[in-house]
Amino acid sequence: MTVNLNIRRLCILRLSALGDATHVVPVIRAIQDSRPDTEITWVIGRQEHQLLSGMEEVEFIVFDKRGGWSSVKALREALRDRRFDALFHMQVAARANLLSRMIRAPIRLGWDRARSRDFHHHFTRHRIAEVPFQHQVQGFLEFARAVGVDAAEPRWDLPVTPEAHNWAGARVPGDEPVLLISPCSSHERRNWSSRNYATVADYAIHELGMQVVLSGGPSELERRVANEIVAAMSGSCIDLVGKDTLEQSKALLKLADLVISPDSGPAHVASALGTPVIGLYAATWSKRSGPYNSLYLCVDRFEQAARKFRESEATKLRWGTKIEEPGVMDLIQPEDVIRQMQTWKELNS
Repeated sequence: MTVNLNIRRLCILRLSALGDATHVVPVIRAIQDSRPDTEITWVIGRQEHQLLSGMEEVEFIVFDKRGGWSSVKALREALRDRRFDALFHMQVAARANLLSRMIRAPIRLGWDRARSRDFHHHFTRHRIAEVPFQHQVQGFLEFARAVGVDAAEPRWDLPVTPEAHNWAGARVPGDEPVLLISPCSSHERRNWSSRNYATVADYAIHELGMQVVLSGGPSELERRVANEIVAAMSGSCIDLVGKDTLEQSKALLKLADLVISPDSGPAHVASALGTPVIGLYAATWSKRSGPYNSLYLCVDRFEQAARKFRESEATKLRWGTKIEEPGVMDLIQPEDVIRQMQTWKELNS
């Protein structure tokens, strides 16, 4: 539906995750382009704010999900005397639904019933258009369209600080094209095997003349996977796992010529920054959640996974279904990824 009202004060509620936070950015850009006088406030998670804090003309209210009741009280205090013309309630999780009650706005726009979870539709008064089999980036843009904003194609323009650019350049010297591997999703069963990553990393070094960089956070899982990849490689790489901030990670993703990643935040951030991404998809479907600007490069085995693990055609499953089963990512073989690396090379030669 379309809400035909002049919205001057807009509040966006989207706390997490990193990838979904990047999907909100084109909504903001579309509104800024069409209605530059709109005041935009975004209630956002702490880590997501670190990623996007450089965005201009946006007020951020940070909610720390790990802060317990003190964070809830702080958010209530920050919103106590605030009134908005509209709320874009962009998160269906139960916690976000409850927090949305603190935001006062006559227009409360949320997801359509097909994409609703945790009684989300009870916390909104209006819904975006229901578009079957829609990529999440376009799904988020339905919020802008619902208030009469033209939002055909997404624009990100994510800022990266000069200091972060300098940091990345100092750690990845040389003129060789850079393959950045971000091997881990926070959902472990979306992750590919370390040995497979090592195989494609060695191919990049020995056959494509690339410099390989490993990137990721400081978690125990990410450190272990990085160690396994390095141990299984015959060539050498630059291991920066756990050694960068989110801002520096953005700079690395911007510096890279090509990124390989499962369905994860870095895949979407890289795509938003304009870096080609070979996304590895079997537990989830790239048609819905692949790196938007690189869908043509994704290796997608979700349809095979649906038949093997759900005994169903993928199109008959609920949109957004995840098949996070043991072994699902083994449906992707190193030669599948190498083939896409060759495609990327041909397109850029």
